[in-house]
Amino acid sequence: MAKATSKSKAPKARKSSGRMSSKGFPNPIDVHVGRQIRLRRTLLGMSQSTLADAIGLTFQQVQKYEKGSNRVGSSRLFDLGRVLDVPVSYFYENMSATTSSQSPANLMGVDHADLPEIEIDKDQMARRETLELVRAYYKIESASVRTKLRNLVKILSRTSLDSDD
Repeated sequence: MAKATSKSKAPKARKSSGRMSSKGFPNPIDVHVGRQIRLRRTLLGMSQSTLADAIGLTFQQVQKYEKGSNRVGSSRLFDLGRVLDVPVSYFYENMSATTSSQSPANLMGVDHADLPEIEIDKDQMARRETLELVRAYYKIESASVRTKLRNLVKILSRTSLDSDD
């Protein structure tokens, strides 16, 4: 009886997820996020142990996050933002173009030109400044103060329209 020959397929080369470079260094974006965590923690005068306790981790894990050697998941980043009293976007602020170009999608060669254009910026109600204004407005406890502010904004908008002519 002849043995069936099996064709061995060479494993397909996997694209890098961007987590580690070929030399084993952390992704620069993870390092940046870690620096932002450390900066905010330090500004608040908080120890790594205190931060770790607040999010249910060990201080060693916080150290790894701060070095960028361990990637911070989205739910953990959410917790860190709450404990450090910053929005999640804070962790990505002041990122250089060189660092942001090291995103996993860029490293894998994803072409963003194929993505549909999102027109969210054209919608005034979806703009960040609109959302911030609405949130601030509703933090005003006094209904009469809110009414006066609303009337003031209406007057100012009419004045700016008149002066634009």
